[in-house]
Amino acid sequence: MRLFLLNILLAIAWTALTASATLLNFVTGFLLGYLALAISHRYGRDREYFRRLPRALGLAALFLRELLVSSLRTVYEVLSPPPNSKPRIIRVPLEIRDNRQILTLTYLLLLTPGTLVLDVARGKDAIYVHTLFAQDAEAFRVELQRGFERRVREVMS
Repeated sequence: MRLFLLNILLAIAWTALTASATLLNFVTGFLLGYLALAISHRYGRDREYFRRLPRALGLAALFLRELLVSSLRTVYEVLSPPPNSKPRIIRVPLEIRDNRQILTLTYLLLLTPGTLVLDVARGKDAIYVHTLFAQDAEAFRVELQRGFERRVREVMS
């Protein structure tokens, strides 16, 4: 966390030094700060930051892709005359057991149109998801486990 805050400060300093307060310039400063920190901490103990940040960005990219695809799918479903949705409740077994990881996974699913997490099983070994577009329950489980659950586990463990 300390290196992340230092990276943010380096990006702010870059933005101030270049006198251009744009998002692109801030991202450029963040990437340059990340590179500078990676070079200067090559043999340090703080390697965890350099492992987690790319994985967190991968999770964010996966979420944004799923958000876009499911939003377009939901809009198409609403605007098309014959309903094509197959609403169902699916029990999805979980490999993660940490409360923070389960909470992050449920928030990601709640923010994705067409899915809603209804409950977490007592033993935290499964979640119950209401989905509008799952043609095959097993394919939905596998997609969720290989997608969001795996990425959340990689980022937060």
